[in-house]
Amino acid sequence: MMKMMKITLTTLLFMTVTLTIFAQSPEKMSYQAIIRSQDNVLVKSSPIALQIIVHQGTATGTIQYQETHITPTNENGLVTLEIGTGTVQSGNFSTIAWENGPYFIEVQVDITGGTNYSISGTTQLLSVPYALHAKSAERILGSNGNIVYQPTIIPFSFNRDIESSDIKNTIECKTSATLTLTENFAAMKIGDVINLEAHNGAELTILATSGVTINYKRSGVAKFTSAVENVKIGLLRKSGDNDYIISGQ
Repeated sequence: MMKMMKITLTTLLFMTVTLTIFAQSPEKMSYQAIIRSQDNVLVKSSPIALQIIVHQGTATGTIQYQETHITPTNENGLVTLEIGTGTVQSGNFSTIAWENGPYFIEVQVDITGGTNYSISGTTQLLSVPYALHAKSAERILGSNGNIVYQPTIIPFSFNRDIESSDIKNTIECKTSATLTLTENFAAMKIGDVINLEAHNGAELTILATSGVTINYKRSGVAKFTSAVENVKIGLLRKSGDNDYIISGQ
């Protein structure tokens, strides 16, 4: 029996792209990876097959979605695809409840372009895709399509602690300032979200006090640094009594 060649999958980039909530086109995320053989040789300019699996809870948890792609690597061994646009094997990418994470993306590869996937790599989404989270805005609509809740834009220009009025609204930072997540902030329930925006060169810092976790790190810090004439956006979600997930950094 021929020995199967071991392949290394190096993930370079995993990020969201624009999502239009009410458009007919599918929701999607961009994915890039470099494929190398066991002896560190790039798999160049070769059509390969990939199977994408979205697990909920753990790296081997419930499969929420599964799709396949056939796409070539480039001369540098780089493969690029859009998760959410492949050939669906199970599930519905557009109905994944990203707020109910954590989620893990498993990528399986067959370098011959077939279905004998000889490599499997799994990556946890530490930052829930912001654009995909935006689909939860649909939940503010009544059954007849009328808006029943409209988020408020809250100007943010000085250091302060998180407040109950921030919940489900948008913090708009135009002058660099810090928002502090305090321990046992009961006004924000698990699953509640706050939209974050840093504008035109401003830096919005999210700081966790002692006993509070940001993206699985105690007393963590998240920064949203915007470029001049641009906006950096993200989303803060409460995932536990003193735990928060922040996307978009």
